[in-house]
Amino acid sequence: MVILYTSPGCASCRKAKQWLKDNHIDFVEKNIFSSVLKESEIKYLLSRCENGTEDIISVRSKVFHSLEKGIDDFSTKELIALIQKNPSILKRPILLSENSMVIGYDDDEITTFTPNAVRSQTTHVRTPGTKKDEINKGLTLDSQPGSIHLSSI
Repeated sequence: MVILYTSPGCASCRKAKQWLKDNHIDFVEKNIFSSVLKESEIKYLLSRCENGTEDIISVRSKVFHSLEKGIDDFSTKELIALIQKNPSILKRPILLSENSMVIGYDDDEITTFTPNAVRSQTTHVRTPGTKKDEINKGLTLDSQPGSIHLSSI
């Protein structure tokens, strides 16, 4: 199960939501403006950030620019209160599962939510004459060197 944190009018949020639907991945959508994030939820999101607050805090937001002190000068409790009061300070969308967290919409990163069963159907293809391996679903090598054809879509 994926939790998708979104906001109204967010194009990247719509893309992420559509990708999850297209790939038949169960998700729960949480609008960060209509439902207050719980303290435990924010702590968990922060704990999953690999690079600290810079992963999740939008430095382009008006709230960020209005801060009187640097984001790193906030205690955890103050940061949680800031996020609860001003959810627009969060980057969006945030996609969260037990094993993965992706912030923002990225065509490559979002594939971490692809179920293992689907990943195992992906064929690893080496195109003759190139040094780069490519992952192509539904592509197979033909018997003639250098030719590829669609096996099924």
